[in-house]
Amino acid sequence: MDRRTFLSLAAAGTVGLPAALAQPAIAADAALNAASLGLVPGSTDDQSALLQAALQQASAEDRPLFLPPGRYVVANIALPTRARLVGIRGATHLLYGGSGGFFFGQGLDLAQMAGIIFDDGGRPLPGDAPGLVYLAGIAAVHIEGCAFRGGSTAALAMDECGGRIAGNDVTGAGEGIRAIGSTGLAITGNTVTDCSNNGILVFRWEEGEDGTIVTGNRVERIAAAAGGTGENGNGINVFQAGSVTVSDNRIADCAFTAVRANTADNVIIAGNNCSRLGEVGLYAEFGFQGAVVANNIVDTAAVGISIANFNDGGRIATVMGNVIRNLSTTGPYPEDGAGFGIGIAAEADVAISTNVIDGAPKAGVWLGWGPFLRSASVASNIIRDTAIGVAVTVVEGAGSALIAANVISAVRQGAVVGMNYAEPATGDLVLGGADAFPQLRIEGNQVG
Repeated sequence: MDRRTFLSLAAAGTVGLPAALAQPAIAADAALNAASLGLVPGSTDDQSALLQAALQQASAEDRPLFLPPGRYVVANIALPTRARLVGIRGATHLLYGGSGGFFFGQGLDLAQMAGIIFDDGGRPLPGDAPGLVYLAGIAAVHIEGCAFRGGSTAALAMDECGGRIAGNDVTGAGEGIRAIGSTGLAITGNTVTDCSNNGILVFRWEEGEDGTIVTGNRVERIAAAAGGTGENGNGINVFQAGSVTVSDNRIADCAFTAVRANTADNVIIAGNNCSRLGEVGLYAEFGFQGAVVANNIVDTAAVGISIANFNDGGRIATVMGNVIRNLSTTGPYPEDGAGFGIGIAAEADVAISTNVIDGAPKAGVWLGWGPFLRSASVASNIIRDTAIGVAVTVVEGAGSALIAANVISAVRQGAVVGMNYAEPATGDLVLGGADAFPQLRIEGNQVG
């Protein structure tokens, strides 16, 4: 930044804005100060008309609009074609006036916001308002360093948007950050807490390529107020969105799952630190094809990792390098299927390797369900403190599995046990009897 640009930004109170808002094309002209256009910080009057006019003028001049510190009561703000709204982080406070929506923009050239508190003041949004801030059809969205407080539906709702949502604080919403049909979106470094249904939702109306990156976020205390058996209560929820990366997030205290990927092809779930989950820690389910679940920690859940639903086409995954511990047989609904207390459950075209599973009351690894097992490998894992080390279906029609070179210790019912659905059908196959099941290869496991 040259000296002239620096001085012009300093005069407008915008030094230190995120780089995305200090682009060379707008920096030299400085920001338009809302106070000079009649907005009064701290006024109890509704200032919606003044803010709307100021945003329109700034857009027409292709400049950011700077809101000085203070509280402003506004509602039903339609963002203009080139919307840039800038405040002082933690000090510029927009309070919902309770009439219509709050902030919305559709089909804009760009939408950039930084340093703004968006606060519903405890007032519910109308039923047709998707979020406190709702954006649709905008390729260049940049929201950094903002705070979202409340939002009965969602705090930040986006449809068919791209860009970057970074370093924001979101609390008390129905859903924290909701992105549908994204077009090159990154959700990074945000803090999302105390939401009633989902923390971060990446969603498509029809299954397809999405490519959203969700990384480095902190997501905590997510409830399932709307009920269900998994569509709510998740830290990060990916639905029908392909090629999504969920990595290096801290996720804790969710009613259901830390990361739930439903019908999400080619999903990467890696490096996440997950604690105190009510159901499955990490989930790839229903009609997905392609999942990498690697190098995560799951501490305290009903199931550690589930790669499920071969009956619906769910297949192709690697599960490697994860640490799973402190599992429970208690979940958020009555047990069905294999139930709870399992470290890793998987069914089809899956390689499970180099994981450490400690404290799985029912089984360290559960392979298949009835006839739904195909091409599974369980190799070089450490499994301890469990009833069954590896439970593998031996029902007629079940496919092949390799169970090899695992270290299995402190088991109570057997290192490798054949299952007839939920019930043991064999003794410990490491000790004998494996020849009766030519589809299984069990070798080189260290038990003790």
